[in-house]
Amino acid sequence: MSSLTVYKDTTPEHPVLQTQDPTEMARVLAPLGVRFERWEGPQIPPRDADEQAVLDVYGPFLDKLMGETGAGSADVLRVSPSTPNREALRDKFLSEHTHSEDEIRFFVHGSGHFILHIAGYVYDVECTQTDLISVPEGTKHWFDAGPEPDMVTLRIFTHKEGWVARYTGTDIARQFPSYAN
Repeated sequence: MSSLTVYKDTTPEHPVLQTQDPTEMARVLAPLGVRFERWEGPQIPPRDADEQAVLDVYGPFLDKLMGETGAGSADVLRVSPSTPNREALRDKFLSEHTHSEDEIRFFVHGSGHFILHIAGYVYDVECTQTDLISVPEGTKHWFDAGPEPDMVTLRIFTHKEGWVARYTGTDIARQFPSYAN
């Protein structure tokens, strides 16, 4: 189930807000420029569906989203316990970073946590199947899908070459909970 937990960035042991209500999550995140929504409607493709089949199922949603955001392409990312170098990949995403374009993800299967560091607060957004999140360009964040990740996501890009992590060099991500699936 999707959730949002908010902390002051100095007190990771004491949440100031916790909710599993998607409407409330979207309401809290919207003033931060973060888009959170659920895509209800299409038949969810099988976990092992090929990339084109997944893109075809969500084509109308992607067309609308790309028209609204100016994004130009989408692909399918699969990460599982059998993904080579998954530990190194997880470690890379567990470091606070920013991007030069919005980071937009839709969860077809599985889940993951986008943890945002904004204006003295940390917003832990657990995204699950049928959730869309768009993290604005320049927003400090990190990502955690746990040590045994199992997810299929749509990645939406304005420019694939623009999706480069710029690490902040802080250790804040190590101060907050990590996830064990």
